[in-house]
Amino acid sequence: MKVTRASDITIKPVKMEGAEGVEIRWLISKDDGAANIAMRMFEVQPGGHTPLHAHPHEHEVFAVEGNGVFVFEGNEHEFGTEHVIFVPGGKEHQFRNTGDSILRFLCIIPMSAV
Repeated sequence: MKVTRASDITIKPVKMEGAEGVEIRWLISKDDGAANIAMRMFEVQPGGHTPLHAHPHEHEVFAVEGNGVFVFEGNEHEFGTEHVIFVPGGKEHQFRNTGDSILRFLCIIPMSAV
């Protein structure tokens, strides 16, 4: 069991090659006893972006704050607060902050991908 504010969880820079201005908070993980699902919150600075990458697992995304572009297999899709995005496994994708303020989104992945 865990009850805490996201802002009380340590935020760390994303050090993956191709990431720029991106930080992550592991909101729920195996350290909390979660066996199946991990929940992360990404914070992307204006002009920043996640790496353009692909991986075998799917993930589900919920935009909490800000505006951005979701790049999916070479196509760009604008999104903002309260948009939901499903990313199938094995597909190239990237999140870019196109706004003037922070882009914050939840990302849920299977624990097997951690």
